[in-house]
Amino acid sequence: MIYHFLYPLHIYQSLSFVNVLRYIPFRVLAATMTAMLLTFGLYPWFIRRLQSKQIGQVVRDDGPESHLSKAGTPTMGGALVLVAMLGSTVLWADPNNAMIWIATSVTVLYGAIGYIDDVAKINRRNAKGLSPRYKLLLQFAIAFVVCGYLFYGTTGLPTDWCAIRDRLSIPFLAFEKHPISLPAWLYIAFASLVIAGTSNAVNLTDGLDGLAIGPVMINAATYMILAYLAGLTMFGYDIARYLDIPSIHSAGELAIFCGALLGAGVGFLWFNTYPAQVFMGDVGSLALGGGLGALAILTKNELLSILLGGIFFIEAVSVIGQVSSFKLTGKRIFLMAPIHHHFEKAGWAEPKIIVRFWIISIMLAIASLATLKLR
Repeated sequence: MIYHFLYPLHIYQSLSFVNVLRYIPFRVLAATMTAMLLTFGLYPWFIRRLQSKQIGQVVRDDGPESHLSKAGTPTMGGALVLVAMLGSTVLWADPNNAMIWIATSVTVLYGAIGYIDDVAKINRRNAKGLSPRYKLLLQFAIAFVVCGYLFYGTTGLPTDWCAIRDRLSIPFLAFEKHPISLPAWLYIAFASLVIAGTSNAVNLTDGLDGLAIGPVMINAATYMILAYLAGLTMFGYDIARYLDIPSIHSAGELAIFCGALLGAGVGFLWFNTYPAQVFMGDVGSLALGGGLGALAILTKNELLSILLGGIFFIEAVSVIGQVSSFKLTGKRIFLMAPIHHHFEKAGWAEPKIIVRFWIISIMLAIASLATLKLR
């Protein structure tokens, strides 16, 4: 909104300073700081409100014993992350950019699913919440609609995106030299799996204090760089084509969405770090995961998201492997799934697991950025 209303005023000499709004890096920094200040300022009040409403965490009976003390800790704290992130995005991003609205819409809709799930858990006083079948149905329904629009839609979508929407970018391979196009049905199915899968994977990772938000912020920072480079033109030269990555001029605005996510994440982490004063809840984890999945699709990094979000991928695979093994053989692969609980059961301290997972996520982000040149 700030960009929309103030930038046109740069034509007046006395207000020429607002010309700085045309630069994406400035608005990224502004969005990051805005979201950060909102979360730092509002979380103390928000936590007190959650406590007064008795919106507390419901702990699994079969979980690690150390988690029993966490019962009753305010949950659904991810709602404020979404308010700060989306509010900051609306303030600083170009409202005429379709990419921004798609990313924010996916985030909001997945947050709504998480909200329903959280409310069900609190009302029933158990950790089951919304039926997994209905939750997956809603997630894939939203993903199919969004991906169907991205593939078949024309209204509002940028022409450079439409020209390459059926193509996959293969990590470590030049985009223009290795064209791989998928039929509509296959791309829509795959893209929907990326969005819904990332959402669920982040949700599974959100089991320890600060464990999920750390990799979420690292992923957001990486997508911020990738989105900015995808839309960057410098001295009349298309940087994306120089790097042999998909050139999507309007994707640059997504860097503002990423910056807002990063800033809101920092504010949340201040209160979520061990021992947590507030938990994210499904309203946060499902929404942030859906937002990251949307970023992967919109920046044409569908396959790279597996490497970048490796922590989320490993957490999801550990659950799938555990359930499959138990159903087929009656034996478990891990002491407990998701895999972070396996390390807890093995005697690792919670802070050690969290920090080591963050370190791995940073290493995966560096490897993902390395693909920009190793082509």
